[in-house]
Amino acid sequence: MLLFAADENFNNDIIRGLRRRESNLDIVRIQDSDVAGKDDPTVLAWCAGEKRVLLTHDIRTVTRFAYERVTGGLPMPGVIEVPRSLSLSRAIDDLHVLAAVSLEGEWEGQVRFLPI
Repeated sequence: MLLFAADENFNNDIIRGLRRRESNLDIVRIQDSDVAGKDDPTVLAWCAGEKRVLLTHDIRTVTRFAYERVTGGLPMPGVIEVPRSLSLSRAIDDLHVLAAVSLEGEWEGQVRFLPI
């Protein structure tokens, strides 16, 4: 199962829904980590060190910094962009499926957008 990190601006209702659906889902909120309040490049570097796919709503900046890591040859375990316009139930469903069927390292160097 994938390891997730939820960006500080990520909707906590989605996180709660995922945890209800899959109690052993490993998801860390950035605000509960050592990089709380840090900039996007620092968060992405932490995610790489922890091998966690980052969940975010921040399409404008996170995507750019993620691709900068990839082009710079740095590890980037993946980013999943969840538009705020996506319904909670759809976001929870899609993320649950991704967590259940994805292999460790499968999203390395990739930025994906929901819905799937």
